[in-house]
Amino acid sequence: MSVLESVLSDLAAEGDQLRTAVAGLDDAAWATPVPAERWTIATTIAHLLWTDEVAVLAARAGTPEGKEAWDAVVLQAIADPTGFVDAGAVEIAVLPPADLMARWDAGRAALTGALREVPDGTKMPWFGPPMSPTSMATARFMETWAHALDVYDGLVSTGSTTGTGSTTGTGSTTGNGSTTGSGSTTGSSAIAARPAPSDRIKHVAHLGVRTRGFSYVQNGLEPPTAEVRVELTAPSGATWTWGPDDAAQSVTGSAYDFCQLVTQRIHRDDTDLVAVGDDAEQWLRIAQAFAGPAGGGREARG
Repeated sequence: MSVLESVLSDLAAEGDQLRTAVAGLDDAAWATPVPAERWTIATTIAHLLWTDEVAVLAARAGTPEGKEAWDAVVLQAIADPTGFVDAGAVEIAVLPPADLMARWDAGRAALTGALREVPDGTKMPWFGPPMSPTSMATARFMETWAHALDVYDGLVSTGSTTGTGSTTGTGSTTGNGSTTGSGSTTGSSAIAARPAPSDRIKHVAHLGVRTRGFSYVQNGLEPPTAEVRVELTAPSGATWTWGPDDAAQSVTGSAYDFCQLVTQRIHRDDTDLVAVGDDAEQWLRIAQAFAGPAGGGREARG
């Protein structure tokens, strides 16, 4: 199996797991808030769908018709660089849940096919540097996994659950993870906990390590020249490593916490990660594996 096929297989599995979690939701449950500011389960799925569809356009930009379609998206980004991504999600999220799910299914399948069709050695245009199909698949895995955590957290029961499946508890959340209001969800909307992590998250960990320098640049800082040894314990118990084993600075701990941190789904102080060296600690405070401006992250649980 090629590297691309391996990543695509893991991307499909992660997407299937998220799909299973939302497939049985009633209309009201799709409006359940998630930790991302102002977003719901519907806008989260819509965002994943929108990005998959745009990635398909990028993968097909090698033809005249494909280039025209891709250029149209780029013009939208130029016209509204800070809002066009969210605008796309909001627009799609108003679809009836069944239609949203059907379009998401089609978008996921189209992305897989489009990435397979990119000629060997060709890089796809993107809003940052051009990407290989494997890099795009890895980025899509990272984002699917991170946003799935948001959905699972939205569905986790935070109050009393009745025999009918109705859940009452805190409903409105802000992007930094703090609760700002209360509400209720009904129907089959509550789950007991996030699904257990799998070793598929190695893709996220790898991106997290590779984007160390990017994290500094996004925060207006000069990336350090000293290398950092990273040793993470996988969900299976295996050890994953990056960097020279004799590096003076290091990061050790669970891969799950590291992946949550680099996708800004957890605060540094709430992880089990151990940093040796000032540069290693600073990196963990600003780590960001996703594109775009520096994110605000989540507040510490206290």
